[in-house]
Amino acid sequence: MTLIRPRSGLAAYSGMAAYAGDLHNHCAISYGHGTLADAYANAQLQLDFGTVTGHAAWHDMPSEPPHVSGYHSAGFERLRGHWPEVQRMTEAVNVDGQFVSLLSFEWHSMTYGDHCVYYKSGTGPLEPAQAQSLAELKDVLRGLCAAGLEAFVIPHHIGYRADRRGINWGTYDPELSPVVELVSMHGCGESADAPRNYLHTMGPRDAGSMADRGLDLGNTFGFIGSTDHHSAHPGSHGHGRAMVWAKELTREGIWDAIKNRRSYAVTGDRIMLATSIDGHPMGAEYSNAGTRAISVEVLGGDTVDYVEVLRNNEVIAKAGPQAKESFEFDGMLAVSVGWGEVGVLNKWDVQLEIRGGRIEGVEPRFHGYDIVEPSSEEPESFSFSRWEQQDAQHLSFGTETNGNPNVVTDATQQMALHVVGDANTVLSVTFNGKTVQRTVAELLRGPASEYLGGFLTGALLMHRAVPHAARHVALELADAGSGAPRDQYYARVRQHNDQYAWGSPTFVHAA
Repeated sequence: MTLIRPRSGLAAYSGMAAYAGDLHNHCAISYGHGTLADAYANAQLQLDFGTVTGHAAWHDMPSEPPHVSGYHSAGFERLRGHWPEVQRMTEAVNVDGQFVSLLSFEWHSMTYGDHCVYYKSGTGPLEPAQAQSLAELKDVLRGLCAAGLEAFVIPHHIGYRADRRGINWGTYDPELSPVVELVSMHGCGESADAPRNYLHTMGPRDAGSMADRGLDLGNTFGFIGSTDHHSAHPGSHGHGRAMVWAKELTREGIWDAIKNRRSYAVTGDRIMLATSIDGHPMGAEYSNAGTRAISVEVLGGDTVDYVEVLRNNEVIAKAGPQAKESFEFDGMLAVSVGWGEVGVLNKWDVQLEIRGGRIEGVEPRFHGYDIVEPSSEEPESFSFSRWEQQDAQHLSFGTETNGNPNVVTDATQQMALHVVGDANTVLSVTFNGKTVQRTVAELLRGPASEYLGGFLTGALLMHRAVPHAARHVALELADAGSGAPRDQYYARVRQHNDQYAWGSPTFVHAA
């Protein structure tokens, strides 16, 4: 496989690549949908690392409404029965250089906020989930770490109110919690103004729980994204993913990156985001009382709208791509399938051919079924997509769609290619026996669509071509600091296709 694993030209990231993963998602091992085998098959389809998380315990679970406590309790019991299988499969799918897996479970709490526990292994005990407080949970995990089993406990969907399973900054401690989950299918917890509002049944965002509030309070943490998907599809595109800067695709490499906060949150696309302050990578903490040299490099999966640099939660710089003419093409070509009537199943068999150019990298952007609560109807399988690259000019994929459930939810399936060629390079797409083709020059002018048949049938979209100049941003500035004892800096990215990235803060002390 040639999954896109971007590298940065900034010296702070020398020898590293940006890897994509999902550290928080669910299937039927607890409450959720689909088998563990389907979940890991989907993870390996488009991610570099991941875990499948089981709901394990809720020490202060309310008794009302009764159906909620009922399915949670049943899910916890189910996970206890599945735990040996979860450990076996988590260990079996871990292959250095191909796919890294970690063992995990979720600990719910109204008081302290929900946390996911991770082991730097495919094996580990489930008993710590019975902790009755965050302090007790960390004390048990601290003992395991001392015995040689390293662990993290990472807060997720932080933006809910502190007594409604959102983060409680009053009890936050960076020990064992180097990062927080900034974005997931629940929404984005960066700030009250951030995109991706909280719309789940659990309620809206609360200003006291946001990441900007946690930083204002002087806490030290980095960012990751996760899907929190409940239907056996880790990395389901658009809900959230974790990107890490690691020296190698191994458990040691991924763990070290998270531990040192060389991580960033994305909504879906493998956006490359690298920040360097005085030569330090994102997540670093150091001292400099003078002027700080800031560099940011971004390589988007689509055209970049803007890149912003924030100091202490305030924007201090903003930039976009600097377009330039070129007779060569080094960019992204993407194809999406779906649309049509809601609930009408379309099975897609798609072949892509590049003529007069070559495929440099592949980025699958597949969705799973977005089922969250228990459901009386289950699809036959939750692993229904596949892809294979035959050579530098040919790739095929198969998938399923059922229409978009409403006019604001994207349930299409997409395949994106990093292609090198020129204006005359041709993208030829054969789908379910029909062929359509466009040159790069034509796609630079805009997208093209084709249909399976008549009105309201499924459709295929050849996306607008995205040249390197439209997705690359390099930004440099000098900043004297705010005069405060500590400043934190991070960058965020918005693409025109409504995909985002947020880099972990770098913390600079004045003394």
